Amino acid sequence: MSVEPENKKDKKDKKANTANDGKDENGEFRFRPYDHPAAGWGAATSVTRFLAREGEFFNGPRATMRMNHEGGGFDCPGCAWPDDLKGLHLDICENGIKHVSWEMTRKPVGRDFFAAHTVGELSGWSDAALEDQGRLTEPMRYDPVTDRYVPISWADAFELAGRALRELDDPNQAAFYTSGRLGNEATFLYQLLARELGTNNLPDCSNMCHEASGRALQASLGTGKGTVDLKDWEVADALFIMGVNAASNAPRMLTSLVEAYKRGAQIVHINPLIEAAARRAIIPHEFVAMATFRATPTGTLNLQPRIGGDMALLRGMAKAVLDEARTDPKALDDEFIKRHTSGFAEYRAVCEATHWEEIEHQSGVTRTDIRKAARVYCDADRSIFSWCLGVTQHDHGVDTVREIVNLLLLRGNLGREGAGPSPVRGHSNVQGNRTCGIDHRPTEEFLGRLAEVCEIDAPLAHGLDTVGTIEAMHRGDVTIFVGMGGNFALAAPDTPYTFDALQKCRLTVQVSTKLNRSHLVHGREALILPCLGRTEKDHQRSGLQSTSVEDSMSMVHLSVGMKRPASPHLLSEPAIVAGIARAALPGSATPWDAYVEDYDRIRDTMSHVLDGFEDFNRRVRLPLGFRLRQPARELVFGTPSGCAEFSSAPLPDVVPAQGTLILGTMRSHDQWNTTIYSDSDRYRGVEHLRTLIFMNADDMRERGVGDFDRVDITSIARDGSRRSVHGYTAIPYDIPRGSAAGYMPELNVLCAIGDYSTQSDQPLMKNVTVTVHPAT
Repeated sequence: MSVEPENKKDKKDKKANTANDGKDENGEFRFRPYDHPAAGWGAATSVTRFLAREGEFFNGPRATMRMNHEGGGFDCPGCAWPDDLKGLHLDICENGIKHVSWEMTRKPVGRDFFAAHTVGELSGWSDAALEDQGRLTEPMRYDPVTDRYVPISWADAFELAGRALRELDDPNQAAFYTSGRLGNEATFLYQLLARELGTNNLPDCSNMCHEASGRALQASLGTGKGTVDLKDWEVADALFIMGVNAASNAPRMLTSLVEAYKRGAQIVHINPLIEAAARRAIIPHEFVAMATFRATPTGTLNLQPRIGGDMALLRGMAKAVLDEARTDPKALDDEFIKRHTSGFAEYRAVCEATHWEEIEHQSGVTRTDIRKAARVYCDADRSIFSWCLGVTQHDHGVDTVREIVNLLLLRGNLGREGAGPSPVRGHSNVQGNRTCGIDHRPTEEFLGRLAEVCEIDAPLAHGLDTVGTIEAMHRGDVTIFVGMGGNFALAAPDTPYTFDALQKCRLTVQVSTKLNRSHLVHGREALILPCLGRTEKDHQRSGLQSTSVEDSMSMVHLSVGMKRPASPHLLSEPAIVAGIARAALPGSATPWDAYVEDYDRIRDTMSHVLDGFEDFNRRVRLPLGFRLRQPARELVFGTPSGCAEFSSAPLPDVVPAQGTLILGTMRSHDQWNTTIYSDSDRYRGVEHLRTLIFMNADDMRERGVGDFDRVDITSIARDGSRRSVHGYTAIPYDIPRGSAAGYMPELNVLCAIGDYSTQSDQPLMKNVTVTVHPAT
């Protein structure tokens, strides 16, 4: 397989020179290492330029005053970082403003647009150009005769989808995908539709991101979520931030990091790349700092493990803590370990049997530096470990997250203020999706309550996750794919394989706000069903509706749109789910119409089905909403032993074979998931280029690659198959030897469909074995 870089111009024939700034001969691409604070004036300038480009100088700023704001505001459709607990009026970030303005664009994409462009033509457009056309305004059906999307009424669209679902030989021939933008009420109706139909095929974006976190925390603590909240972040003595590019992917975390540094907390960043958030920042709502250009450090120690080396580094920290305990009785919390944990003796033995030489070799970090981190940990009374996809998207991701828990348990950093595990969920309601039933492996307890309350026969057999769904579509076992938000075609691994799988379907249905690649990679029949955005008012028969979301720290709160819908033909997500359900399940006793008329009725039903949602309608209207109970925070563990479980997994071998590198895919700064706002990455110093690979300078020289030379990148899958991209630009970067990095979705093509974790079933997006050679 061979893939050329997708650019507006053919860049294969350009030869980059080796000037220090990396500027090519046509003045297009430029690389200048970033050495400025995160956020601050750089973010303000970027937002201003973006609003000017989008023509949203009025609506954009107006929306920021309602975003993440208590009392009638709407939740940012970007990241899942919690809202400020003190009612901050400017609880916003650069990417949040861009995301909202991108959604609020006044440019329409309706029947006139589709009449002017065939799918074949649109397939040749860049992904940024597709989304930049504007908002989808009416339901559309693919016409194979003209190769165009044509208008269809909502009633006919629902009947087309419903008929296809009714005619299935087996309900498991359908799959219902969810992205993290879906609100809780629509989520609950969506999973109810699937299960009333008779399937648990509910793949979601968690299958590609934090599945490892959920499984690890469930095994260790009996809960699939972190236990801390923002109040804990405000009093922690030490923060360990692992595999997170916070300045781009959870920018509001910068406020917590700045405040932590000011109060004297230690902040240890563990990441192969030293990102902007690990250096210093200026918080935009701190007006004095903005006026005086006064930046605050956001870290006190940076450790750069090789890609995949986090677990070895953590094992080294644990080994150092256990060594300290030989002479310092306070190094371990013996009372906590005895009363609340199981498996400590086995874990101690594993740590003692793991030699420092192996820890250094696998982590890529020296014993001295690992001991520095352990010293910070031992000196802190209260510690939080926070992590993102840099930890989870590996074969051993579950073991690594369990190793984080091991380290927390050694010093009793659980069940008390300022301490515990804190995964950083990437998308605004991805945690709420799982809480409200999007789970291809549901518990029998949940299915039993759902069946009883909703009076359905819920299927008990586990369904398909993301990888399983793609493989099943490719085999022809799944013939109908429904995507509720997101851009599945580009988010998934092994891009050509995923494209082929979608094109083998009888029907693909995409519920979306903007045009994207998933509309062009479709089944024999295809529907585009445009929905309201979170910024828009949702009027139903009983009046203006609100939806709820759950952030990454288990706070559930309401979101109310503030803008007139982009088109009078848009429907809300609950209304679209209900419309499909009525057509697919004509004999259903579920009150679909009543649910859509008043979302309070959905919440009333949810309160009887979901743990922690009792008295839902009242509690969600409290100031700031309510926090779901976390039993592990109360030292109540739903594990077989009733205790927090130590894990004693062996260290994986993550050192690349001779001549190969381990590639991790990631987002650029000016990007949100598969949405690309520009081809620049300010915090990494890149302008006007996405087809690139960041490499260690010694690795480049070893391969005869000069600074900014063009290279061919080939991945080597477990089954021996190879996939290549050509003409990418090699950029020397501060990254450990043997490691490399580049952008998704461009490099998703290199991750084979069969290369997924045996522990979490996640695609190995951060652990792709590659070779790199000068371009031919």
